[in-house]
Amino acid sequence: MVSQACNAVVMAGGFGTRLKPLTVSLPKPMVPVGNRPLMEHVVKLLAQHDLRSILVLLYFQPEAISEHFGDGTQWDVNIQYRRPNADFGTAGSVRYALKSLADRFVVISGDVLTDIDLSKAVEFHVQRNAEATMVLSRRENPLAFGIVITDENGRIIRFLEKPSWGEVFSDTINTGIYILERSILESLPQEEAYDFGKDIFPRLLTENRRLYGYVSPGYWRDVGNVNEYAAAHQDILTGAFDPRWPHPAVKRGKATLYAESGCAIADDAEFEGTVVLGGRVSIGPGVRISDSIIGPGSVIGAGAQIRRSVLWSAVTIGAQAMIDEAILQTGVRLGRKSVLRERTILSEFCHVGADVSVHANCRIWPRKRVEDGAVVSTSIVWGEQYNRELFSDAKVTGLTNREITPEFAARLGAAFASQYKTGDSIVVARDRSAEARATAEALKAGIASSGVNIRDLRDTIVPLLRHRLCHGAGCAGVYLRRTPDETQSTDAIFFDGLGFDLPAGRAQSVERLFVTEDARRADPDEIGIIEYPEGTIEEYRNELLHHVDIEGIRGSGFRIVVDYGGGLAGSVLPSILEVLGVSVVSLNSLPQPMDGTIHDLDSLSRIVRALGYDFGVMLSPPGERLDLVDRHGTVLSTQQLLLLMASLFWQSHPGATVAAPVIATSRLESIAEKTGARVIRVKNDHLSMMRAAASGEAKFVCGTRGGFILPPWQRGADAMASLAHLLGWLSATGLTLTDLATECQTGAIRSASVACPWNLKGRLMRRVMSETSEFTRDLVDGVRVHFDHDWVWVAPDRRTAHFSLLVEATHGWRADSLLSEWAHKLSEWRDSEEAEGEPNPVAENARA
Repeated sequence: MVSQACNAVVMAGGFGTRLKPLTVSLPKPMVPVGNRPLMEHVVKLLAQHDLRSILVLLYFQPEAISEHFGDGTQWDVNIQYRRPNADFGTAGSVRYALKSLADRFVVISGDVLTDIDLSKAVEFHVQRNAEATMVLSRRENPLAFGIVITDENGRIIRFLEKPSWGEVFSDTINTGIYILERSILESLPQEEAYDFGKDIFPRLLTENRRLYGYVSPGYWRDVGNVNEYAAAHQDILTGAFDPRWPHPAVKRGKATLYAESGCAIADDAEFEGTVVLGGRVSIGPGVRISDSIIGPGSVIGAGAQIRRSVLWSAVTIGAQAMIDEAILQTGVRLGRKSVLRERTILSEFCHVGADVSVHANCRIWPRKRVEDGAVVSTSIVWGEQYNRELFSDAKVTGLTNREITPEFAARLGAAFASQYKTGDSIVVARDRSAEARATAEALKAGIASSGVNIRDLRDTIVPLLRHRLCHGAGCAGVYLRRTPDETQSTDAIFFDGLGFDLPAGRAQSVERLFVTEDARRADPDEIGIIEYPEGTIEEYRNELLHHVDIEGIRGSGFRIVVDYGGGLAGSVLPSILEVLGVSVVSLNSLPQPMDGTIHDLDSLSRIVRALGYDFGVMLSPPGERLDLVDRHGTVLSTQQLLLLMASLFWQSHPGATVAAPVIATSRLESIAEKTGARVIRVKNDHLSMMRAAASGEAKFVCGTRGGFILPPWQRGADAMASLAHLLGWLSATGLTLTDLATECQTGAIRSASVACPWNLKGRLMRRVMSETSEFTRDLVDGVRVHFDHDWVWVAPDRRTAHFSLLVEATHGWRADSLLSEWAHKLSEWRDSEEAEGEPNPVAENARA
């Protein structure tokens, strides 16, 4: 048992936004799990480990918690309460209450379901003489949690809060349970916002303080959303978590039945699996219930069927109704012969009539009435389709008119606009496709419904939208387009008010509002209006020309072939090249009817070679990326193009710092050394490139897909600006693109993918980290392992059930060999992890 010198802090101040509509009228810790408030399970766990002096930190709807638990006498504990006068974050709230705590204390959330052995965790903390110990667990999908890496003694050597898949170096996650010495918080100013994951633990690592991780074998689940809520109940019913029922189990046929006092059960009622009945539940004749929990005071009508569902208290189910994998909150009334499909939620005091059909995934909010015979439908299908996340980076993608429907777009627009103030403006633009136009109209309707205005640029390219935003045109932006190379899908790309890709934190906020259907609805006189700004192309063109040497380029007499790929850059770039005095043969310059992306580099190559022009350029339809062809018709690879652009930049800016993704060719460092320059490696995504440009440290940012950023005036990748700078650098140095392309050669580059189930990705990354610990590695995004002049990059794919492999070697045969070797390694390690099943944290802690 834990020493009395150690007391406990229960964090119970959260808003429960992701758990809506279950938390519309009560705080998250009071949501019933197994017919008991979630926090009650936490209090019982603390009492079990003799942590009887409990301080509960409140914030949102505090009375609901304090009135239920009182002073804790009913649970044989002593509970006190503190409510900070503002939201100070996790660590800031504990700092606010520090005077009430012992020198050592346990911090635990009031909204987790767990049976972790806290006594052993505290014992581990004491044995290591730790200042802070994080209790850790294993998770198949660790994206929503902080990733933690420890050494062989349990000391934490790396911590990543809310990682991307490229940062998932382990499946070991932070449970939010901490054993802390008060010394780590005493130096913090009071009544200021601090977070353990974002502020305190990174600082402890930087200061080399005694921060440890205890890997627990116990059960732990963050009941963070309705899917986790349903899963927690199935864990209870299958025995994965033991809630210590106050009433004994009774065998009824092959079923296990837990029934509290006062239940009335018809003789012919049938049960399957495990069924839990609260007090005074009435079960009518012919009822069939399997693997479900029924709340106290509920009435189940004759012939009703309930499967894998959770009913709260005082629910009334009509005769012959059918309920499948649903959640019904307090006071719900469901009429006779009505049907609830999978993952339906009926919020408190909903009245659903007879013969109603409610389709899968539908959520009906509190106190709504549904008339007899109605059909209620919705199309929320993202969970299975998109790696359990709506956003991928700053983008939402789905099948046109199947997943990205007008209804979906309107909801998404309303959720996005709800992040901003009534009367703000959001800039919207799109490509020329019919699907982008239709989706944009629906999205604008959703934005306006939240009281936010729209500045509609209509059909244009992404760089012009970014340019408008960085000049104060709005608080945010959205670009709609047909997905490149996937003609059946539509993209919605989101930007912040400075023209940067929407940050992950803001995207998660939008997703929460979207999923919970909690977007703001403006009053009729506050509905947003639509404006159509003029002069966008002229403003962009003038600024671009301001940043290049017009006379120098004019004097060089460049002759180039430009293939616009049918994109809208054909309405912008020609006037810029005319000012620069460039002789141009234009291909596909008129916007195409969007019946497929035009991307024929072979034709461009033949035309450049036939004309004897200096080089050829192909722009992507959104206007962000480019491809180059030299005068011999040779197409430059994207990695070779990266080297060429960086080399030219360094000719004009010797010694300057350049940023590039971790998977960019290592030849970049070789060129940098010759000019006394430096290379910064960043994650392999556009947002990371933009952040590197915005930091001020990198003077040029090179991408591996043909995108480049020259700060400070460029916010993101811009093919037209890249071409203008390329012409300027060539004219300033007197070099030719063809000669540079010959000099800028990468090593042999090979790539492959290896299948890996989602639930094994974290464990396989932990295996990769373990097996490569003796090598020099880059851990910026995935794992890049160095072998003298060669390297291998390994990372879990963000969108599919695969691992990505990339190899660069000095010779082709060596690259082929490395690729084959590592694909085999990954397959073997994956099969090994799958065969071993769940890891054994008990043995791991014993070794530590």
